[in-house]
Amino acid sequence: MSAPIGGQAVLEGVMMRGPGNWAVAVRKPDGEIAQVCRSIASPMARHRVYRLPVIRGVVALGESLTIGFRALAISAGYAAQEEGADGEPQAELSRGQLAFAFAVAIGFALLLFKVGPALLVDKLVPVHSGTWFVIIEGGVRVTVFVLYLALISLLPDLRRVFQYHGAEHKAINAYEAGEELVPERVQRFSLIHPRCGTAFLLWVMVVAIFVYAFLGRPAWYWLVVSRIVLLPVIAGIAYELIRFAGKHSGNRLLMTLLAPGLWLQRLTTREPTLDQLEVSIRALVEVLAVEGRLPAESARVEVMA
Repeated sequence: MSAPIGGQAVLEGVMMRGPGNWAVAVRKPDGEIAQVCRSIASPMARHRVYRLPVIRGVVALGESLTIGFRALAISAGYAAQEEGADGEPQAELSRGQLAFAFAVAIGFALLLFKVGPALLVDKLVPVHSGTWFVIIEGGVRVTVFVLYLALISLLPDLRRVFQYHGAEHKAINAYEAGEELVPERVQRFSLIHPRCGTAFLLWVMVVAIFVYAFLGRPAWYWLVVSRIVLLPVIAGIAYELIRFAGKHSGNRLLMTLLAPGLWLQRLTTREPTLDQLEVSIRALVEVLAVEGRLPAESARVEVMA
C-alpha cells in the first residue's frame, strides 16, 4: 500500500509530509528551488493509545499545525532572502514561538468560528428551544466560515498561495493514481482532494451541530466553556469522517454526501503554473525519497492532505 502523503501550501512553495518525514520546497527570488527536509517523531508511532479513533485525529491535527508553522517560517525565510544568496536561512521556530503561534491561531479560530457565533445567536435570536438554537448557531457558524474563505480568496497576495495549494493537491492526486511525477502530467489532475484541510474545517462546523445538540441552550458562560472544551472531541470525529472519505473516494454516494466540503476547496485552490507544480513535485519527491519503504509502525501514523 502506498504511504499516505499530506501537504500544505506555504509562501512561494509547498510542504509535503509522510508518516516519518516532511519536506518543504520553495522558489527563491533568483528562481532556484530550495528544499528542506525534517524527520517526524510522532507519538502515534510509539504509543497505541494515540492511534485510537478520535484521539488520533486530535494528535494528527496538532502535528499538522506544528509542521505547518515550521514550514511557513522556513518559506518566509527564503522569501526574504536576497537574490543570489546561498545557504539555508535560519528561520526555524523555537518552542516558545511555536506555542505563541498555536495560541494566536487557535484563539482566533475559537473567537471567530466557535464562541463568536454562539454568543451572537444567544444575544440576538429569541429562541427557547435548545435544538433550534443549536441549528441556527450552526448555520451562522458555517455562513461565517464560508464568507471568511470567500473574502480572503479575493486578496491578491493570497492568489499565489492558493495556486500552490492547487499544486499540492494535483501532485498528491497524481502520486496516488500512480502517474509519472512531471509537471505536464500532474497538471491534468484535479484541484480537489477528499483529505484536504478545508473540507476538514467544514466538517468540524457540521459535526459541532450534532455534538452541541446534547447540551441544548445553557447559560452564556457555559456556552462559551462548552464551545472551547468540546473542540478536540469535535475535531477528532470530523477527522474520522475525512479519513474514511479518503479511503473510499471511489464511493459515489459517500462523495455526494461530502460534496459541500469538496466544493469549498474551489475557494482555496487555483490552477497552478507548471513552475509551481515543479516546486510541489520537488517537495513530494524529496519526502518519497527519504521515506523509502515504510516500516510497519510508521505506516500507522495518520496524515491529512
